[in-house]
Amino acid sequence: MNEQTCAACDYKLDDTRILVNIGGKPVEVCCEECATKLREAEKSAKAATRQPANN
Repeated sequence: MNEQTCAACDYKLDDTRILVNIGGKPVEVCCEECATKLREAEKSAKAATRQPANN
């Protein structure tokens, strides 16, 4: 059996898994805390790519 784990913390997924859309793709996480972490990381990454480099 192929065991699936949380995309944020590698905890084993069960029936309470949450589906989160990250980067246009569905990602499964174990709890709302991990869902929030991934959403915040995505926002941070998008913001970092929009800022011009200071040289």
